[in-house]
Amino acid sequence: MPLTVISRVEDSFAILELTGSLTLGPTLSTLRETTRQVLNSNRLSGVILQMAGISVTDSSGLGELTVVYTLTAQRKCPIRLTNVSSNLKKMLEMTRIDELLPTSADVSTAKSEMRRRAAGA
Repeated sequence: MPLTVISRVEDSFAILELTGSLTLGPTLSTLRETTRQVLNSNRLSGVILQMAGISVTDSSGLGELTVVYTLTAQRKCPIRLTNVSSNLKKMLEMTRIDELLPTSADVSTAKSEMRRRAAGA
């Protein structure tokens, strides 16, 4: 199943809703390109990747997530993953990518956690 990314900005947060496979293939770069577009066209308080629609992830998908992390870090823009499957969560922990890409239960929780972190910084 190809990767699709639908983006919107809500309360100064970019929310990217991912569906399909986060695996090696011609649609994988969609995530990177959509992230670039939202970062270039908006002043954001954070980026939230909503992962509920992701059916499978491989090492290429993890690599793409690290590219997205790099894009947001260059802009000093926090990032969170939400609705992460237990399988993906294990992959993130095993590769220690979970330290770069923290997870939250849902979008509203991610927003409040990023706001709190920004206020404490």
